[in-house]
This record gives sequence, C-alpha cells and structure tokens, in this order.
Amino acid sequence: MRRRLINSTLAVVLVVIAVFGVSLVIVETRTISSSAQESVDTEAVRLASIVDSRLVGGEPVTPDILTEQSRGPGAKRYALITIPGRAAIEIGTRPEGSVIRGSADGERGVTVTVEESRSTITTEVGRTLLIIGAVALLAVIAAVLLAVRQANRLASPLTDLAETAERLGSGDPRPRHKRYGVPELDRVADVLDASAERIARMLTAERRLAADASHQLRTPLTALSMRLEEVSLTDDLATVKEEAMVALTQVERLTDVVERLLTNARDPRTGSAVAFDLDEVIKQQIEEWRPVYRSAGRAIVRSGKVGLRAVGTPGAVAQVLAALIENSLMHGGGTVALRTRVTGNQSVIEVTDEGPGVPADLGARIFERAISGRNSTGIGLAVARDLAEADGGRLELLQQQPPVFALFLSREVRGRDEEEPRTVR
Repeated sequence: MRRRLINSTLAVVLVVIAVFGVSLVIVETRTISSSAQESVDTEAVRLASIVDSRLVGGEPVTPDILTEQSRGPGAKRYALITIPGRAAIEIGTRPEGSVIRGSADGERGVTVTVEESRSTITTEVGRTLLIIGAVALLAVIAAVLLAVRQANRLASPLTDLAETAERLGSGDPRPRHKRYGVPELDRVADVLDASAERIARMLTAERRLAADASHQLRTPLTALSMRLEEVSLTDDLATVKEEAMVALTQVERLTDVVERLLTNARDPRTGSAVAFDLDEVIKQQIEEWRPVYRSAGRAIVRSGKVGLRAVGTPGAVAQVLAALIENSLMHGGGTVALRTRVTGNQSVIEVTDEGPGVPADLGARIFERAISGRNSTGIGLAVARDLAEADGGRLELLQQQPPVFALFLSREVRGRDEEEPRTVR
C-alpha cells in the first residue's frame, strides 16, 4: 500500500510538472527571443541616432568613435553603418551562423544594421531550463517525502487496526483506545474497540455462567448422590420408594436450577416471581441438609413464625438458603438455625450458627466474588445475593459474630401468622 501511495503521488506530481514545465519553457523561450530581438532593434536605432547627430554637427564618424559610444549591452554586437557618399563602417566582428538582425534608418540616409549571434539566446534559454529543472527536481523530492509521510500515516494505522482485529480473533478482547487523527480510520478503531468491549462482556458472562452453574449444581447433585447411596444400601422397599421420591424431587430442583441459569444467561432481567409458602421451602432445605449435618456431628433447626408467604421464585429462594446453609457448614460451627420473622411488609429468613463468625476484614466484602475466608470458590454468597436481587429481595449480613445472614423478601399476608414456639430438629 505504501508503494502504491508513493507511486500515485509521484505520478500526479510528474504530470503536473510536465504540463506546467513544458508550458513555462515555451513561454520563457519566446520571451527571451523577443527580448533579444528588441534589444538588437534598439541598438540599431541608437547607432543611427548617434550617426545622424554627428553628421549634423559636422563631427567625424569613424569606427573608433562609434565603438567608444557603443560600450554597454551592444558592445559585443556587430554593426554595419552605411552613409551616403562614404564607405561603409563596421563595428565589431560579424557573427557566424544564425544571427538576430535589426536595422534602422537615419534622417540623412543613414542605414544601420545590427547583428547578434543566436548562441546568446541559446545560452539564456539553457540557463532558464536549468533553473526550471532544478525547481522541478526539488518539487519531485518534496513530493516523494510528502508521499512517504502520508503513506506511513495511512498505512501504519491500517497495520495497527489489522493487529487489533487479529487479537480479537485470537481471544484477546482488550480495547486499545488508539486514534490516528483520520476520521475514517478513527471510525474503524471505534467499531473495533466497541466490539472488543462486547466480546469481553460476553466472555465474562460465559465464565460467570460456568462458575455459577458449577456452584449451584454442586449442592443438588451432592444431595441426589446421597439419596441414591441410601437407596443402594437398603433392602426395604418402602425406604427405597421414599428415597426415590425424594430423589425425584431433587432432580426436579436440579432441572429448575439449569433452566434458571439458562434463562438468566439469555436475559438477567427475566423473572418468574410468584406468591409461595416459605414453610415448604425451609422444610425442604432442612430435610435435604439434615443428613449432611448429622454426618458432621452437627444439627440444623428452624424457629420463628410459620405460615408466612412471600413473593419470589421458590427455586431461587431455595438456592439462596442452600448457599447460606452450605456456607455455615463449611465455615461455621455448632447448630445452624433458620429463623423466620416479619418486618414491615417483608418476610425475613435468618440463617445463623455458633461458629467464630465473619472476620472483621471481610465483613464489608463478604458478598464480592472471589472473597472467601477459606480455600473455597468465593462465589457462593455472591451468587446468592444475585439470586435474591433478581427476585426483588435482598441478602444482607446483619451480624458478624456470631454470623447472622438475612434474606428479605416481599411479604404476602394471608390470614393470621402464627408463632411457632418450638424448635424443629
């Protein structure tokens, strides 16, 4: 591309120089010729005037006197002066070859003929051609330098843009935010940077989806595996049927998790909030996690109001509670308690345990991704908060020691809420 730009610019400059240079040479040649002819004619008239004035005054007219008075531009010219009744007078040396001739007649019959060699015109034309050639050469050099500079200015940005496109194709979506001062190239750079940002967002969304999927599917799969293990270890048909029914329920939850993940991946604003019974979701979570806690030598209980109804997505609320319960299992200690209460027009589910709580330096950042007190993924609480907010609720850390996490959901009042004085184990 550089070579094409340089060649095209140089071709344009050469055409312009050829057109104007030839015209200028023709004009200058004619001007020099006309000027030389006019000078010879003027010299002839001057000599005729000198001879007439000397004849009128009775003064002698000799070659030496005329030569002396011809000093100046015409000193090197040849002149032939014819005076009636006298011998012709010659001044200078008669030129050979082609000449420029000028003549003039005096008042007393004097005839003056002046000749000059055309070589003087040729010399002057050659000098003019040399000057024009030098100017043309300088113009060509300037055009080449300008063409190289312009070619670099246009070709270098295109090379950069090609490298940017290649980086995008190889999976590096970092925008360069580099501009070149050329509107068309800057427009291409804007489009590439915008595409890089969109690709970066898409890659981030895909990685986040993969991380969320692995985290949200792990708990249902673990619970399902435990149920299947219990089925494989028992010979009691009734127990097998019971565990199979529980396993089917967990499969349905697993399917719901997958559908929700795919739906959120397509459009995070999509929701399916309904009014549902909190007791059923809490009971299902306690039954699902009780075997795991029992194996760890710990207990999981619930207390507080019963009969509460909330507005949200039961599957999403179950996943939030599962994340909080699993967090207490991994990082907490002692008994885990799920308490329900009412505050204003909201139903609240609190999850607490008897462990050491949340470190002071993590309290304000506990819901950020990749923030964890131990060697865990650090995305469980972040996913839980996202799920809560997608349902129009919120998840907060009310107390660090002992830890108290609270899920706030919009409340639907139906009948009279009853206080549950007993603790269910």
